[in-house]
Formats: sequence, C-alpha cells, structure tokens
Amino acid sequence: MNILKQTSAPLLALVLATSAPVYAQDTAQNSVEHSQTTQSVQAGVDQAANKTISDRHDDIYREAVDAIIETQVALSALSGKKPDTQKALAALEKSTGKLEIILAREPNLKMAPIDVAVETHDFLATPSTIKALIYDAEKLLDEGEVQKARLILQDLVSEIKISTTSIPLATYPKATKVAAALIDDGKIEEAKIALQSQLETLVVTKEIIPLPILRTMLLLGKAEVLTQKSDRSDSENTTLSLLLSEARMQLEMAELLGYGKAKNYQGIYDQIDLLEDQSSEGKSGEGWFKTIKQKISELF
Repeated sequence: MNILKQTSAPLLALVLATSAPVYAQDTAQNSVEHSQTTQSVQAGVDQAANKTISDRHDDIYREAVDAIIETQVALSALSGKKPDTQKALAALEKSTGKLEIILAREPNLKMAPIDVAVETHDFLATPSTIKALIYDAEKLLDEGEVQKARLILQDLVSEIKISTTSIPLATYPKATKVAAALIDDGKIEEAKIALQSQLETLVVTKEIIPLPILRTMLLLGKAEVLTQKSDRSDSENTTLSLLLSEARMQLEMAELLGYGKAKNYQGIYDQIDLLEDQSSEGKSGEGWFKTIKQKISELF
C-alpha cells in the first residue's frame, strides 16, 4: 500500500463508449443540441468537483500523516542487520504523541484522514446507447461469456470516486504501544510483524458523486433562473425547453447506470413534465423547483 502517495486522475477523463451502429443512431439534431446544452454547465461540474476534492484534502490531518511516517521509520529501524531499537522506540513515541494531539482536539473523532485519491470517469453516451450496451452485456452473460460482458460493464460508469485513507483512532494508538512493549521485551521480529500489521489496518472509505445527477442539478438550476423571468424571449424559451429536456436525459442516464433507487426516478420525471407545462407559452413563477430538488436528493 502506497500510504502517502496521493494520486489524482485528470478531471473528467473521457471514457468513450463504442456500440454497433444500429444502436448509436440517435437523431443527429437532438444530439448536437443536447451536447451544447450539457456543455453550458460544464464549468459548474468542474467547479463542484474541484471544491469537493479541495474539501477532502483540507480534511487531512498533518499529525496523522506524521504518525504513519514515524511508524514506518520505526519499522525501518528494526529491519536493518542490526536493529536500532532506540530509534524505533523514539519514532513510536513521536507517533503516539501525534495521535494524542488529534484526540485532544477531537476526542470523538474515529477516523483521521491521511490521504485522498480521486478518480473521474465521464461516460459520453445517450440513454439509447447505454441500453444497447446493457443488452449486449446481458446477452453475453446468458451465453456464459462472463469476461466479454465484464469488458462492457466496466465502462458503464460516470462519476467522481473519492477514496479516503484514514487511521482508526480507536485501535492504532493501542497497537503502537503494543509494538513498543514488544521492542522493550526484545521481541524484535514480533514487533516488526505488529508494526507491519498496523500499517495494513488503515481504513479506506469511498464516496461516489454521479456526474449525470450533478449535471441534472446544474441544468435545473439554470432552468429555474429562466422560469422566474416574466419577459422571456423566444430564444430563452427555447433554451429553457432544452435545459429541461437535457435534465431528463441526464436522469435517464443516471437511472440506467444504477445511481440511486430506481423506484424514485418516476416521480422526478413527473416533476419535469410539470415544469414543462408550468413554463409553457412563456409562463413564469417562483418556487416551482423545490419539490424536484427534494426528490433528487432522495435518490441516495
């Protein structure tokens, strides 16, 4: 485990789907318009992603990182031809001290983050293409071609995945003291095994941000601004219609890709239908989007 190595994939790395031409033939005009509409919120997607990543990096405890470093120093000191027990004990003392600082500040803290890794996959496809790929995968599974199906399914993802590695504060400091006691007793090999095991008990938690749902929220945000205008131009009415249409498409992608509970999607589609009706013929109003925002938040 490369505990201290932080890796970040470039934001919105493109994962391009391929499918048989019969499945990929969507209406060309709609595809261009939807693509342009989605691109109109791309800056918001990037901003939200960067803020999330920045927030997670801000959560990292420098003292926890130092505690891991000192544990590694102790293990290294014991692993030479002539084990340096004094150096190992000094390092473990520093490690314990670092964690005690954290616990003194945050007595209820259970996990102290030491590393954040970010991986982003942006799947560029329409719902019909996704349906075709799922169909192909299901057919291959029925035929027993599990590995071929896996090659299709592994790309059916559109998300930002944030993996956070943390020290479990309930057990790590105790394990450090146990290792120190073993060194005092001259049980060097046992101490080395204990320290290695200690480094391998770090906890990795993962958080998923579905890009289609993030885009849906941003598209609806732009649509909400337009619905509040009582003097929309014909061009703005067209833009509003495209925003709601693209929001629906992004939701369909999210549902097909399995983000959230499928039973909750129909209510959101119904809300989009209602919004399209409320805003037709230039009608305007406020508070129309409260229900749909709540329903989207209930997907998870």
